[in-house]
Amino acid sequence: MKVRSALNALIGVWFFIAPWVMGFSDESGALWLSLVVGAIQIIVALWGYSTSGGWNSWQNWISFITGIWFIIFPFIYSLSSGEIWASVILGVITAILSLWNLGSVSNSKATD
Repeated sequence: MKVRSALNALIGVWFFIAPWVMGFSDESGALWLSLVVGAIQIIVALWGYSTSGGWNSWQNWISFITGIWFIIFPFIYSLSSGEIWASVILGVITAILSLWNLGSVSNSKATD
């Protein structure tokens, strides 16, 4: 579970820097939402890093919601094809990893 949370945090980092890497930093709304939701993704993924998972893990639910947002996000702001694919693919990965974390309950001795 720790590996999945770390991957979700890295995806959050990507969305935090994506406006400059992908070239949509000139679109104010897309820029700020990417920054805010990326930061939320980083925070909850790292916070969820030490949780035991399961359906009551609110951190993984927030991470799942940010994954769904990343899927919808590029269509709201009419981003380019490359930006759309990057966002959708990483959003799907985020949602899947979050659901995987939600579905697993590990004890304190488990490594992942």
